Amino acid sequence: MARANPKAVVLLSGGLDSATTLAIAGDEGFDCHALSFDYGQRHRFELEAARRVAASQGAAEHRMIDIDLRAFGGSALTNDIDVPKNHPPGAIGEGIPITYVPARNTIFLSFALAYGEVIGAGDIFIGANAIDYSGYPDCRPAFIKAYEQMANLATKMGVQGRHITIHTPLISLTKAEIIQRGLKLGVDYGLTHSCYDPGEDGRPCGHCDSCLLRAAGFREAGATDPLLKLFP
Repeated sequence: MARANPKAVVLLSGGLDSATTLAIAGDEGFDCHALSFDYGQRHRFELEAARRVAASQGAAEHRMIDIDLRAFGGSALTNDIDVPKNHPPGAIGEGIPITYVPARNTIFLSFALAYGEVIGAGDIFIGANAIDYSGYPDCRPAFIKAYEQMANLATKMGVQGRHITIHTPLISLTKAEIIQRGLKLGVDYGLTHSCYDPGEDGRPCGHCDSCLLRAAGFREAGATDPLLKLFP
């Protein structure tokens, strides 16, 4: 009798990084249980993108969790605050920008941890990146390491001796390297969404930090962003 593949929980926003992370987890032999969040973000088009990505990559399950972080605000993504635009290339990543959502990855990982315990998954994948990122403190290796230590102390699974691992396969890759890795794995980036401030039809603004990082990544990877064909 064939042995079942191990299960993994994969945080899936619908963006470029999380789509690549899902593909990597699947390529490593995991049955991927994708987890997405409707947290009151202004760029809710990413949720439809997450559904498309999960379906295209054959996720074993895809759950959408409602958490309204607008109750706290404090971010341009969850409050009526303008999304910064047109930062010069060297300025992205300087300081913590207003698009930082307070404790977002801590919250998301906590849900992934609970979900993993229920389905027996000791592996959690997150597309955190410490190279081409926008200054978010919860995308740093030190945070991931500390969270993993906490997870193994705070859960039944960890206490009973089954180690919980937080996987960050993109943590030290540039955006171009992430795109190149994803293309080799067959990721359809035309299904993804990255913009923080899209139009009503989902058209990327082309000027927020996320759009600028995405455009630079495709340019440096020597590839064409398929969204340019969808939104010429």
